[in-house]
Amino acid sequence: MAEIEVQCQRIDNGWLCAVTVADERSTSSHTVAVSDEDLERFESGAEEPTDLVRRSFGFLLAREPKEAILHSFDLPVIGRYFPEFEREIMRDIGRNIGKG
Repeated sequence: MAEIEVQCQRIDNGWLCAVTVADERSTSSHTVAVSDEDLERFESGAEEPTDLVRRSFGFLLAREPKEAILHSFDLPVIGRYFPEFEREIMRDIGRNIGKG
């Protein structure tokens, strides 16, 4: 099972997140940009995107190895490769909000 570490930093109109994915074999590094609009759309009311980005990488890792994930991208790009991304991530977030 891969370990996903996310650190987000505020930038103009959004966030820049450094993501490290590590497993027993190797580590990969990624940079993900999340606009304020995207954060509001995916996780309304969230103050920062750390959880959203971590869940998004969980989604990606269920479908491809970490080495196949782009090194730098804007969060909505995931939907270009996986059309079900938005629906799945919104359902996952909603399910976990209900637990809180």
